[in-house]
Amino acid sequence: MGNLGLIGGLGPVATIHYYRELVKAQAGEVLIVHADMERGLEYVKRGDRIGLAEYFARLIERLARGGANLAAISAVTPHICIRELERISALPLVNIIEETGAEIRSRGYKRVALFGTRFVVESSMFGMLEGIDVVVPDQVDAIHEAYMQTVAGETDGRAILSQIARELPVDAIVLAGNGSLTDL
Repeated sequence: MGNLGLIGGLGPVATIHYYRELVKAQAGEVLIVHADMERGLEYVKRGDRIGLAEYFARLIERLARGGANLAAISAVTPHICIRELERISALPLVNIIEETGAEIRSRGYKRVALFGTRFVVESSMFGMLEGIDVVVPDQVDAIHEAYMQTVAGETDGRAILSQIARELPVDAIVLAGNGSLTDL
């Protein structure tokens, strides 16, 4: 893999998850730069994809100066700016949306639901999951709140997410924060 530069902090629990998994996989050297989650969320709320991409590009430049030769963002919501960021990044990027789409297709799933922030759930993964039917549940607000509780390290939201998941006519749920798929 080389030297991976990870933009973390956009969900500290996700950053920890990715770091642990990279260590288990013996992925080589890893550099982490901490992004300000509130700052990133403000860009997302405003729909300022260019501003968010520029913010990340500065962080990626720091990773490159530290020796990274590949960069990744440890959260899904910030991928709202991935197309803009790919054009200005000092390093090649791991595009979690493309990777998630490839995994969904490799498992033969045709119909999935996304659980994550309202920005991810309502966006059908920013319209980039080509060839996959993405179901947007009616309970977007409940999913967002439960997901944010989970990101904060609380466990109460898990039961809400499980209940909603059981009611959906889908092949799988994509936990759009840590990139995992849950079979139904």
